[in-house]
Amino acid sequence: MAIVDAPDLGLAATAHATAAGGDIDTIAAIATAPGAAAIGILRISGPGASAIALAMLGSLPEPRLAKLCPFRDSAGDAIDQGLALWFSAPGSFTGEDLLELQGHGGPRVLDLLLERVLELGARPARPGEFSERAFLNGKIDLAQAEAIADLIQAATATQVRLANRSLQGLFSRQVRALVEQLTRLRTLIEAAMDFPDEELDELPIGDADLADILTSAECVLANTQQGELIRDGLLVVIAGPPNAGKSSLLNALAGTDTAIVTEIPGTTRDLLRAEVQIDGLPIRLVDTAGLRDSPDPVEQEGIRRARDQIAHADHLLLLIDDSATPPDSSVEDQLGELALAPDVPLTVLRNKIDRSGRPPGLKTNPDGGIELACSALTGAGLDLLRDHLKTIAGYRGADAGEYSARRRHVAALRQGLQHLLDAQRLWAAPADSAGSSLDLVAEELRFAQRAFGEITGEVSSEDLLGRIFSEFCIGK
Repeated sequence: MAIVDAPDLGLAATAHATAAGGDIDTIAAIATAPGAAAIGILRISGPGASAIALAMLGSLPEPRLAKLCPFRDSAGDAIDQGLALWFSAPGSFTGEDLLELQGHGGPRVLDLLLERVLELGARPARPGEFSERAFLNGKIDLAQAEAIADLIQAATATQVRLANRSLQGLFSRQVRALVEQLTRLRTLIEAAMDFPDEELDELPIGDADLADILTSAECVLANTQQGELIRDGLLVVIAGPPNAGKSSLLNALAGTDTAIVTEIPGTTRDLLRAEVQIDGLPIRLVDTAGLRDSPDPVEQEGIRRARDQIAHADHLLLLIDDSATPPDSSVEDQLGELALAPDVPLTVLRNKIDRSGRPPGLKTNPDGGIELACSALTGAGLDLLRDHLKTIAGYRGADAGEYSARRRHVAALRQGLQHLLDAQRLWAAPADSAGSSLDLVAEELRFAQRAFGEITGEVSSEDLLGRIFSEFCIGK
């Protein structure tokens, strides 16, 4: 059969083994945060870890048992004294021989220990290289490796909970279940193509199996979108003409006086940022310079930065001073004056209703545009705005998330889902159509499986791995 695919995970491991001219070198790094602390940890991984242990400790510690001993320099004098932990390959985090020295957390003490380890043949580890080796040696998959970074960077209890679930493999198991369903269906299709005249016991006689896979993929995508939303949040840009109340809104939503508020137009020249939580949904707010024609070169740069930020926003809150807008001036007129791109997802906020007398509320215009009346000064309508932001984000609540996920995971699932839909369309094509042949269906299913494999690292590229692990801190 033609079903066999060679996953790139094995190729990645081979690349790891040959990265340094055919030899795997030994890496070392301080694993604790910079600065003085009670405890400092030095981590060493690779084939030279045992020799380093013998040179610094005098003997190799018993695996997985903490040993109190001095850590010695080249003259035999103690640099520090602490606990040594030894993990023999493959029973370590990296899958290699691994030594941890847990001593005092003085920066100079740790520097001297690291200098001694490097003197004994190790090299400084790159950011994330320990986790990268764990992935390349099959100890974790790529989604689990990313969950380690998510756990370290988590800012809320919900983010910690979801990152832990991903680290334990919940997300990976769901993806692998999809791949297994696809493999089974591809096997049946390949059998039908390779043995068209044989009476096989089980052949794909319809698209029922494919429909089941589509349902499963849509469910995983929905869970992944929630996980990505809880991890990354929503980037919301506040924009509009000068003195519309943008900085007041930022302060009101953030609950702090982050931005300077004055009656002078053009007070905000640069981007101001604040992060808030709305029922567990992270919102990254960006206040921008007022959009207008200005001869001031500094303000012009602020406006340029504002428009650049608008182009990258998940959602735009476009503020209009409701008390200053003439009754016969439409929102379309206001939008035309600001010259925004037509595809920017936005909500028009009629601010300063405490002056105009308009009641707080939210309405959908005939063209589908949404307007929300509020007052950043009094807080009227801001609860409506918070609920609106949760709605546009598709947020189902902190308890709805199952695991941590990233935008690349969502993109891979969407790509795979599109290939499944294309396969379903080809399968349903008339029998005399050239597009209904099983080989085209099989090809779409192969593309779908490859897209899903990118999530766990079964299919990966050196560039992808480099981008992912470069986000990690040194020593992890």
